[in-house]
Amino acid sequence: MNPVGPDAIYRALAALGAAPVMDPELWPNGPQDDDRARLLGCLLAKTELELAATTRTSAGENGLAVLGDVYMGWMDEVGPDRDTALAVLVSRLERTAVHLLDPEDPDAENAPPGQFTAWAAVVTAVTALGAHMHAQDGDVEGVRRALGRVESCIIQLLQGVHDLRVVIGDADDDEDESED
Repeated sequence: MNPVGPDAIYRALAALGAAPVMDPELWPNGPQDDDRARLLGCLLAKTELELAATTRTSAGENGLAVLGDVYMGWMDEVGPDRDTALAVLVSRLERTAVHLLDPEDPDAENAPPGQFTAWAAVVTAVTALGAHMHAQDGDVEGVRRALGRVESCIIQLLQGVHDLRVVIGDADDDEDESED
């Protein structure tokens, strides 16, 4: 697969009315290879915003049909290669995890329990897929390392579920019990 150049990505964004303003003093020659990832991020965001709007407005009777059409379009582009599809899904899950709980955010430790629980679920999924991919490659040590991370993620996920139960009053706070 040949990567799409930054000019083509910028043109696609412009056609969608979503091209970022590129200061001619900073970019006298237009978008460059160094801008490619940022431009792809803009295109991805625009696409996801459009999909969210489409699926939200179609949530009635034909909501599943719209999701099916989106899936079929995705498969048309990704193709039948399962390894390619998994690589794309891993990338999507990694971005989702960062969107849910950015490790660079100084306030990440104070994320609400529901947000933390969702993050732990996504990280569990991406780590489990990583273990699967190591297994497909015959990398036993990679599988072991990934499964260790999966177990750690599951512990965090269960802690997040418990913390949510504490919030709604269905469980006691473990810290209160240990202080007695």
